[in-house]
Amino acid sequence: MKLRGLYAITDHQLLDGHFLDYVKAALDGGITLLQYRDKRREDARRLREAEALNRLCEAYNTRLIINDDAELAARLGVGVHLGQTDGPLPPARSLLGRKAIIGATCHASLDLASQAAADGASYVAFGRFFSSMTKPEAPPASLDLLCDARRQLKLPICVIGGITLENAPLLLERGADLLAVVHALFAADSAAEVTRRARAFNALFNA
Repeated sequence: MKLRGLYAITDHQLLDGHFLDYVKAALDGGITLLQYRDKRREDARRLREAEALNRLCEAYNTRLIINDDAELAARLGVGVHLGQTDGPLPPARSLLGRKAIIGATCHASLDLASQAAADGASYVAFGRFFSSMTKPEAPPASLDLLCDARRQLKLPICVIGGITLENAPLLLERGADLLAVVHALFAADSAAEVTRRARAFNALFNA
């Protein structure tokens, strides 16, 4: 599977009251990856929601990624995204197997990205590139960093942090493969609007 396109990330506050409806709307818009991100430690609910998302993703032939929880990912047979405080990558690779998608947060560090690549990451994620409501405290990443990463890395590059339809082209021009989006996709008034936004993001890859 080629890792290129829109990477939707869930947010329990944004999706409160229309969780599956809005995710299905994003899938209707043609997302490449869906990340289930929920920091609340309610294991039974998280398993139930992740299972529901996995069923949806399977119906659309889209890959599900679990944020920060390799054990839950292994239980569902899906991928995982690991932050810098979520433990080393090699044990997750051993747990999930050679074919699983494993992403690694690299903030604004090429050194972290190089290490992630050596450890078997499927993609590396840089950001935040713009002001972000999801991670306002994250260190800023520069467009120059993205250019350097494209020259040095063979892996797909994911970008995150305040990405909108207006600023996304700046990132694509510099080599981004995956646009990770939360608010610009899901902070919408209707499911139809979520689908419209997803299609608009996807159109940028063909511009």
